[in-house]
Amino acid sequence: MEFIKTDIPDVLLIKPRVFNDDRGFFMETFQINKMKERGITQNFVQDNHSSSKRGTLRGLHYQIDNTQGKLVRVTTGEVYDVAVDIRRSSPTFGKWVGAFLSAENKQQFWVPPGFAHGFYVLSERADFLYKVTDVYNADAERCIIWNDETLGVNWQIPNGEEPVLSAKDLEGSSFENAEVFD
Repeated sequence: MEFIKTDIPDVLLIKPRVFNDDRGFFMETFQINKMKERGITQNFVQDNHSSSKRGTLRGLHYQIDNTQGKLVRVTTGEVYDVAVDIRRSSPTFGKWVGAFLSAENKQQFWVPPGFAHGFYVLSERADFLYKVTDVYNADAERCIIWNDETLGVNWQIPNGEEPVLSAKDLEGSSFENAEVFD
């Protein structure tokens, strides 16, 4: 695995070694010792899988309790994945970084605890898998509105298209009013 730094040092793009032959491919998507060598020392406690149609935008989600780190990847289709630093004490507080994740490039994105997270589906359908470092807690879940002007996230949405959003995502708070971490 190759660990690639992003503009926010705590967020990593992980490029696996892929072994292709006439049967298909094999790749290692998680190896605890390699993760620990790169500072990812949290235990993963839950796996999630979402499937979404083209134009779906999920996010920006986080939990104020049971704070989750997420190791994310796409197994079908392509998404643009975004992590926003919401740790007030961080030098990159309020900054975001994004990456294209697809079944084709097989890359993963490490989104540490203390970040809001979301993705936009670019393909007809996308299957999105993620390992998380704490259990889901609906009472602690929060959402920052996807189009917050302060953050200015470029979701890679084609001109003239509107994202498909859940009611929860439509009601997200502004970054200015969001509960964040100290």
